[in-house]
Amino acid sequence: MGILKGHEVTQEERYNEMMNEPVQHLVIRLAIPTIISMLVTSIYNMADTFYVSQLNTSASAAVGIIYALSSIIQACAFFIGMGAGNNVARLLGQQKNERASQYVSVAYFTELIVGGLICIIGLWHLEELVYLFGATDTIAPYAMDYARYILLAAPFMMCSFGMNNMMRFQGNAMYSMIGITLGGVLNIVLDPIFIYDFGLGLGIAGAAIATGLSQFISFLVLTYLCNHIKSCISISIRSFKPSLHMYHNIARSGIPSLTRQGIASVASIVLNVAANPYGDAAIAAMSIVNRITLFMNSAVVGFGQGFQPVCGYNYGAQKYGRVVEAYNFCLRIGFTVLISLCVLGFIFADPLITAFRRDDPEVIRIGVLALRLQLVTFSLMAQITMANMFTQTIGYSFRATVISLLRQGLYLIPLLVILTSAFGFMGLLLATPLSDVLSGITAFVITRSIVSDFRKLAKEEQGTVSA
Repeated sequence: MGILKGHEVTQEERYNEMMNEPVQHLVIRLAIPTIISMLVTSIYNMADTFYVSQLNTSASAAVGIIYALSSIIQACAFFIGMGAGNNVARLLGQQKNERASQYVSVAYFTELIVGGLICIIGLWHLEELVYLFGATDTIAPYAMDYARYILLAAPFMMCSFGMNNMMRFQGNAMYSMIGITLGGVLNIVLDPIFIYDFGLGLGIAGAAIATGLSQFISFLVLTYLCNHIKSCISISIRSFKPSLHMYHNIARSGIPSLTRQGIASVASIVLNVAANPYGDAAIAAMSIVNRITLFMNSAVVGFGQGFQPVCGYNYGAQKYGRVVEAYNFCLRIGFTVLISLCVLGFIFADPLITAFRRDDPEVIRIGVLALRLQLVTFSLMAQITMANMFTQTIGYSFRATVISLLRQGLYLIPLLVILTSAFGFMGLLLATPLSDVLSGITAFVITRSIVSDFRKLAKEEQGTVSA
């Protein structure tokens, strides 16, 4: 554990870094570990889909069906973890460390409790859940096998996601990366061992067990790191002093994350139900495309997560010029990365889809068309993602919630219903790119006035300092 000793900084030193280090350098330094974490998480999600897809088309579709369940667990975890993390970053910016420590412990133990409730309720209604999420009769048995172990791991998954977010907001992205990456690599290694006959031969259940076990390891590692790093606030049952006021602040800051992740779950369910009449191949193809686009956007999300602690600290300290500078820098990088990836993905769409399900030409045909249509407009996710993170971190909860609802809620779900009714399966494929265009424009309009106000405040701040 040499990394814990040679590179530790105190909370006071972390504060000075956030206030004085050049913004672009600071964002990049904090973003690198979060990008790695997001990429590894996306890779092991893709690994589940890849390995399970080698079994058969129905098993491949089942992973897409249960993605909605995983999104619900993640939505609850981000609601609490990012809600607490936003408050922690602002409190640290105001140098109210003791109050920040209470938020960390309250969030940690609340995640465990909520995860346990999700596990119990989900297992009690397992069969009803998989059909609700859009499973066909041939997909349902595979989906139930996969969901059972995901639910058992729910408390540890929630705590891992929560700690990851709270550590990031404290500026400890490197340490959060260690826990998340270790779990992700372990998942990738265990998948083929647990799934196939040359290992344990557990089929799709093996993929879920590998995921659950890796999340448990991440949970243990992150808990240890939280309590053994000087620059990180420790978790203590003595600091677990919840209050309605504290939960109100967590909910207020976390509702955009809950909305964003929750509506992604709803949109996934609606998409599965809409694709249901077109068979298992359509559901499997859309599942594969979803994993690929999530992987592409993970780099931008990781970069945005590097921006959030910089934004939170400096907003808390009323350094608005640094907030705007960091936001614009992240937007430029996000668009550049996504445009490059979209071009490559469009060119290599066929081999990408074929790698997942080479034995089913119908999955390949649908997947290639769906992927290329989505990539035409997918670069707009840079604007949508950064606008959501920006408004959430500065405490503009209503606007952040609206932005989080745009792509997969306010626009996508109605478009799926309208376009599928009018144009059949082609309408289903066109709904997402059209939603991207409308969401990108709306997110830009919502954030433009905030950025303008912050620029004015920054000029006033400079004038006061000069005087």
